[in-house]
Amino acid sequence: MYVDVILPLPLEGLFTYSVPAELEQRVQPYVRVKVPLGISKTYTALVTAVKSEYSEAIQTKPILSVLDDEPVILPSQYRLWQWMSDYYMSPLGDIFVAALPHGMKEEQTYRPRRETYVTIGDDYHSEAALMRALDILTRSPRQLSVFTEYLHLSGWETGGQVTDISREELMNVTHSTSAIIKALTDRGMLKLYDKEVGRLNTSLPPRPENIKPLNEGQQKAYNTILSLQGINYRHTEGEQEKPEQPKNILLHGVTSSGKTEIYIHLIQDAIDRGEQVLYLLPEIALTVQITQRLQHVFGSRLGIYHSKYSDAERVEIWQKQLSSQPYDIILGARSAVLLPFQRLGLVIVDEEHETSFKQQDPSPRYHARAVAQMMARWAGARVVLGTATPSAETYYNATNGKYGLVTMTKRYGDMQLPKVEIVDTHDLRRRKIMRGSLSPQLKDAVHDALNSGRQAILFLNRRGFSHVIECRQCGWSPQCPHCDVSLTYHKTQAALTCHYCGYTYRMPTVCPECGNRDLSDRGAGTEKIEETIAETFPEARIARMDLDTTRTRNAYERIIAEFASGKTNLLIGTQMVTKGLDFGGVSVVGILSADSMLHQPDFRAEEHAFTMMTQVAGRAGRKGQQGRVILQTANPKLPVIRQIVNADYKGFFTSLMQERRDFHYPPFTRLIAIYLKHRNDDIVNTAAIELGSRLRTVFGDMVLGPDRPSVARIKNMYIRKILLKLPLNLSISGSRQSIRTAVNEMKKDKRYTGINLYYDVDPS
Repeated sequence: MYVDVILPLPLEGLFTYSVPAELEQRVQPYVRVKVPLGISKTYTALVTAVKSEYSEAIQTKPILSVLDDEPVILPSQYRLWQWMSDYYMSPLGDIFVAALPHGMKEEQTYRPRRETYVTIGDDYHSEAALMRALDILTRSPRQLSVFTEYLHLSGWETGGQVTDISREELMNVTHSTSAIIKALTDRGMLKLYDKEVGRLNTSLPPRPENIKPLNEGQQKAYNTILSLQGINYRHTEGEQEKPEQPKNILLHGVTSSGKTEIYIHLIQDAIDRGEQVLYLLPEIALTVQITQRLQHVFGSRLGIYHSKYSDAERVEIWQKQLSSQPYDIILGARSAVLLPFQRLGLVIVDEEHETSFKQQDPSPRYHARAVAQMMARWAGARVVLGTATPSAETYYNATNGKYGLVTMTKRYGDMQLPKVEIVDTHDLRRRKIMRGSLSPQLKDAVHDALNSGRQAILFLNRRGFSHVIECRQCGWSPQCPHCDVSLTYHKTQAALTCHYCGYTYRMPTVCPECGNRDLSDRGAGTEKIEETIAETFPEARIARMDLDTTRTRNAYERIIAEFASGKTNLLIGTQMVTKGLDFGGVSVVGILSADSMLHQPDFRAEEHAFTMMTQVAGRAGRKGQQGRVILQTANPKLPVIRQIVNADYKGFFTSLMQERRDFHYPPFTRLIAIYLKHRNDDIVNTAAIELGSRLRTVFGDMVLGPDRPSVARIKNMYIRKILLKLPLNLSISGSRQSIRTAVNEMKKDKRYTGINLYYDVDPS
């Protein structure tokens, strides 16, 4: 007997091992096995097939052990892994590593949580023995109190169903110490035992009565979604079957139009039919608010899954999803799409436009939205994509009929969209009216908001204190020794840090080149804005939300809870604050630098800028009076600025599509980026030129490059990039094969054996 396995390594294809006779009865597809590789290494691998013959002439090694009695993934998951490997040109081993929690890839790294429980001693199971124990304990009142309380809590007192009681619970209820429990166990009256317990909260009961009724606009959108997906509004035994392949729906609703409440109704509708639901969000911060709303309705039917959860918690969620009682609803960030689903019926991708859904590094560089759509397609599940600012590709698919389109043009409660005011920072600086990052108009607006008991949000998509430190005398500026970037100054840490490799350099007091003490900083990050605000508004209660302040699991919850409750009243943040957060007290939003987002070397820069600024503007005026947005820019005449002011998504989309069509970018082409890395700049340059030449023999002028990316060296690895723009009518599978062939031919040259090459399909 032989098995094909996936190894948790960035290696193409499957590997075949033989199965010793004593393990043949335990081996089956999708269980984990321990296998040898090389001279001394062993790995936890995943069996994909069991076979009785092996045609290759080479000797196979035997597997060492079988780690599972039941499969740890579903057949549908393996099918999805195969599709991801093919489409994203990523080794199956990388997908195996990305999908399974770490504790399931290393033997013995996952240990179930165990807790100490209390039961009656072996000699005290009869009523007479219990009465004898109570009599003995009359001389030890504290022990007697604990013992009688245990009898009451556990059910021994009534002789009915006995309930397990943990030592911790007994101590909490009786306000006792471990010494008293030990005294009772020493007497033999109580006995301690260890029990495996879950880390997951399963105590909240579902409360569907907490679902709010939909208003007229929401009800119309809800009914349209059901109609487009072939579902009756009311479900009876004679309900029509769901369509063979329901259409994906784009729910395009302005900010604060009440999309989440529609999702809740759709979720209840799905679980009433016995289906599971996957609810994807782009940012962990968003799960904090949505979790509270969903738990209020669905209780313990809801499971949460994201990277801030411990590995042990993720293992337990994975195992629960494979059990006979999986979660009905999974709410999570990008990686939740890789969980097992046995009866998936609905996928919700909220804030579908977000680039956070695309995995960048490491491989596999998948897009969770696309993976979820493929998974839903094979499961016959429905997909709802929700946003106020659809991605260009999604809106294009909705307007040409590939997706259904449902629009909501009014805010919940008929609240007005915020008024966007443009501030020309170039003119203000020219007239010496503005210094620093805050215009007089923004200062006045924030002052008015705080004085009236309201809140403000300031958005700047750059963390740290300042992005450049410079010597005024000789021009020295600190650069990362491992990457081609400047070091960012973080004042609270008194350090200069590389945001690419993490290299840290102590902030010097004098210039290391000339000894001059006059070191200036240029450019502002969120840390500097926080300092400026503290000086300008000493009465403000400030919070900052960026990567530096949200490294721990509970940091998001704390920052959001304190702002939502009014404990803080001025929130400064990066793009984290743009993503669908719902705060009722915000009357002012300040966009500090529109230009820093627009001036990026990326064909999507304008789309991303429009999206982020529209989204953060939507945090203002969600309840009460109309909100104000102060948009600071040095280029107020740019068409995109006017489109943001007018909330003119259709106008923006029309001009964007014309530009994309003219220059052959998505959605009119497919993009595949090929990156080459090597420690020697000459070698990687020569390899990239040769690969580009080979690709041109097949694809002609569809090949762009090789070029140096804007950051051409990271972690001492020099980088070249080749971009392919492929027409939509070109076979994608054939194109991928041609690319692989060209790469394999290039790699035959021994000079290029050390080249690290990877693909980014559909870069975002």
